[in-house]
Amino acid sequence: MDQTLHEAATAWRRHLHANPGLTLHEGQTAAFVAERLREMGVTEIETGVGGHGVVATLRRAGGNRAVGLRADMDALPIQEKDEALPWRSTTPGVMHACGHDGHTATLLATAALLLQDKGWTGTIRLVFQPAEEGGRGALAMLDDGLLQRFPMERIFGWHNWPGLPAGTIAVHDGAVMAAGARFAITFEGHAGHAALPHMTRDPMLGLGHAIVAIQSIAARSVDPLKSAVVSVTVAEAGEATNQVPARATLRGTCRWLDEEVGALIFSRLEEIVQGVAATYGLTGNLDIPARGQVTINSPAERDLAAAAAAHVSTMRSDIAPAMTGEDFAQYLQKIPGAFVWIGNGPADGGRELHHPNYDFNDAIIPAAAHYMAEVARRALSEA
Repeated sequence: MDQTLHEAATAWRRHLHANPGLTLHEGQTAAFVAERLREMGVTEIETGVGGHGVVATLRRAGGNRAVGLRADMDALPIQEKDEALPWRSTTPGVMHACGHDGHTATLLATAALLLQDKGWTGTIRLVFQPAEEGGRGALAMLDDGLLQRFPMERIFGWHNWPGLPAGTIAVHDGAVMAAGARFAITFEGHAGHAALPHMTRDPMLGLGHAIVAIQSIAARSVDPLKSAVVSVTVAEAGEATNQVPARATLRGTCRWLDEEVGALIFSRLEEIVQGVAATYGLTGNLDIPARGQVTINSPAERDLAAAAAAHVSTMRSDIAPAMTGEDFAQYLQKIPGAFVWIGNGPADGGRELHHPNYDFNDAIIPAAAHYMAEVARRALSEA
């Protein structure tokens, strides 16, 4: 990548960082993406796919294969802490704490590289996806006919990875990232005066015992040779210090790499909720609105990704999967593909994902863009 393109991509990334679009509110980001693509001369651009999704098509005669390249666009409801950062978020309470600004800018740079390269033929779909952070963005695009309206045989994507040396590309042989689900637990009791607890049915008691019991799922119900995470992250109850409330709510997340483990987690959560409710005279309800999928690379596409990675940078295949989730898995349920990590450099000083001090490393844009361009070329050239 020449310096001019790198500088342009860096400017795009920093603009997106300064102007983040929260999950399901990426309209400004989508408009920015479409405008940059038009400036490059891309004419086939479809907006509003699955919400604020953008799909651009690069097409060259002489080949009949089609490949998709995906980047996510949304930001997180996190207040940025680094006030000295020149391109810090200008939207209070919202920031790109996961690097989707970098993913989006890199896919724009990939488009520029592919437009400059006359050596490929076929069709390349550039998929700019909204709502990856729990907003079901991949499913929304699929439900809006992504694969029917913009046919592609396989799809590739990536995520920056703090702690992995900058530009190093990790290609996993098996699972890349975990499946996940968010849960909400509600206990309903009978409110009353806190000095007359015998006249109430206290949902706070259920809340406390449920928290302790839920922590036992991974520790005592799951095979220790398998991976599971069950975390309670939100507890809500009460309005007055002298009242036993009528309702208490817990919310949290669970992650797994094995579908049998996922089923076990859901079963144990339901048993705990109903058991605790029965013990303390409450009614209990467990709500799991959506369940994710494990991100697992297709074997042939994994090999293709590894070859492309080794061609452009340092490639590693010895990195363990992470219990973080990624809705790229929804595409892999429909068509073959591969998802890789590209090192963002040291995670010192809170530069890890979803931290208020995180910032994408602009120095990795060339490696990431060249990887995406190379994997697309190889996918189109395979017999």
